[in-house]
Order: sequence, then structure tokens, then C-alpha cells
Amino acid sequence: MNKVTYCRLIVFFEAPFWVGMIEREFQGKLSVAKITFGAEPKDYEVLEWLKGNYNNLRFSPTTSLTKKRKEHMNPKRLQREARKQTSQEGIGTKSQQALKLLQEQGKLQRRSKTKMQRELEKKRQFQLHQKKRKEKHRGH
Repeated sequence: MNKVTYCRLIVFFEAPFWVGMIEREFQGKLSVAKITFGAEPKDYEVLEWLKGNYNNLRFSPTTSLTKKRKEHMNPKRLQREARKQTSQEGIGTKSQQALKLLQEQGKLQRRSKTKMQRELEKKRQFQLHQKKRKEKHRGH
């Protein structure tokens, strides 16, 4: 069984719902799961929910954590670096990027599922059309 190095739950308000974000780290890799609570949850409600549903959570694919040492930088250089990084990757923490990756994977799965359903429905309609055509030409 995998041992988690640390696990952290952050509850915040994301209009119109209260959302919980669980971050867990294992062997230097970060994965995230998102929970939508609705109304503002009490501490004991969150604890009870976690006890019952932690094993059913769908965590994002793991992303590597990079630890950077802090060194003093010129503020203007720091500003340029920040602008350069946000223009490439977009704004967000590792957790938010992991959630975005999870959302993208879900979107791809939904697209393939709906495409398959659409094809099955098209095939069914074609079969029905063929059946009606044969019944018309059957005669009395």
C-alpha cells in the first residue's frame, strides 16, 4: 500500500459553492482532488465526509514537485521573470494546474463517450429505416 507523505485539505468559497481541495504528496509527486460541498460545511461535517468518502475520491495524475531555494533577486528582474512564466504556462498553483489536467482528461473521456453514443444512435436509425423500407416492398 502506498504511504502518503502529507495530505492537506483546503476549503474555500468559489462562487456559488464551497469547495474543498485535497492535496497529497507521495515520493515527491503531487496529486489533487476537488470536492464541492455546496453550503459552508462545518469542521465536523468535513471530517465525517472525509471518513466516509476519502477512498472514493478521484485524484489527478501526479505532477512532480520542484523545490527551489530562495535567493535575493532584483525586483525588476523578478517582475520580468514572473511575466515570462505566466505568459507561457498561465496563472495558477501546482494544485490548480493538476485540477485543470484532471478536467481536461474528463472532457476527452466525455467527448469519446458521446461520439460513440451518437454513432450507435445513427446506426440504430439506419437499421430502423432499412427495416421500414423492406416492409414497404413486401407486398400483400
